[in-house]
Amino acid sequence: MSEATTPRFRSVLDRFVAYKPGKVVVSPEGRSFKLSSNESPHGPLPSVVDAIAEAAENINRYPDNNATALTEAIAGFCGVPADHVAVGCGSVGMTQMLLEAVAEPGAEVVYAWRSFEAYPLLVALSGATSAQVALREETHDLAAMADAITDRTRLVFICNPNNPTGTAVRRAEIEAFLDRVPSDCLVVLDEAYREYVRDDEVPDGLTLYGDRPNLAILRTFSKAYGLAGLRIGFLVAHPLVAGAIRKTFLPFSVNSVAQAAGIASLAATDELLERVEGTVKERDRVRSALLADGWTVPPTEANFVWLRLGDRTMEFSAACDAQGVSVRPFAGEGARISIGAPEENDAFLAVAKSFPHRD
Repeated sequence: MSEATTPRFRSVLDRFVAYKPGKVVVSPEGRSFKLSSNESPHGPLPSVVDAIAEAAENINRYPDNNATALTEAIAGFCGVPADHVAVGCGSVGMTQMLLEAVAEPGAEVVYAWRSFEAYPLLVALSGATSAQVALREETHDLAAMADAITDRTRLVFICNPNNPTGTAVRRAEIEAFLDRVPSDCLVVLDEAYREYVRDDEVPDGLTLYGDRPNLAILRTFSKAYGLAGLRIGFLVAHPLVAGAIRKTFLPFSVNSVAQAAGIASLAATDELLERVEGTVKERDRVRSALLADGWTVPPTEANFVWLRLGDRTMEFSAACDAQGVSVRPFAGEGARISIGAPEENDAFLAVAKSFPHRD
């Protein structure tokens, strides 16, 4: 018998750092405000809870693997044919499906950095190579991203609004970029925070993809719809693209409760968007208060704000932790702070006001 060894794993795991979700902290007084994960501060609406309860009675059965009713509801809501829609386990699951469809060793994936932190993890696991393009003034530098595309580039992610900075690129910039992208390179407009956008110049991706077969639009139910715990994402693209993505779907990964909740949420969109409007008003209040206190805060079209703190990032995060406010720090860069309920936002603003900053 040979000498015992450990199992052989992929070499990428030697340099791989797993995704770390937002943490929960508690102050000495027992306060806990989780502003680290861009979640909605609101629970599901009563009609959605009813749909969840009804669906839960049948969880001994497998879900509809094709998510037919949910797909048709999404298609109707978006005003597109059903064969233009693919669903998955959250937008992260959809991102993995996209990479499984297009990525392989030798391929490149272009995205801005810093942007959504799952991109480099999932690209590395796919076997492809990341081509990261630095932000310019906290937003996507689309001209530089176009320059970064080579004949090996299979996929480009544009997170709009960008996570974690909240900045958004506008229609003219996006269209000029798309005009430069080769037709065999897929562009994914990741619009996880679309419902929070109030700048009329930031386009709804659904208005762009019609005559662009290499453009796909990515959305989620986790943010504005408040279903982060159920994991539902979807993609809208031309049938050839959507069909290819559907082939990579892990069977039954969108469960029956999630499907029912998604359908009910779309039916209650007007009511849900009233809540979103409240979050937008709180976002503007928080940013205005930070600006008044001397902070530099980029304009944000998402449900969070970004503070560029550099080498003081972890010190600021610790100050927030001490008051029971969890934020999302990126060591050496900055912190992202989700917009919560007014009481939660006030707790964060109190910490920010007392923290010595250089602006």
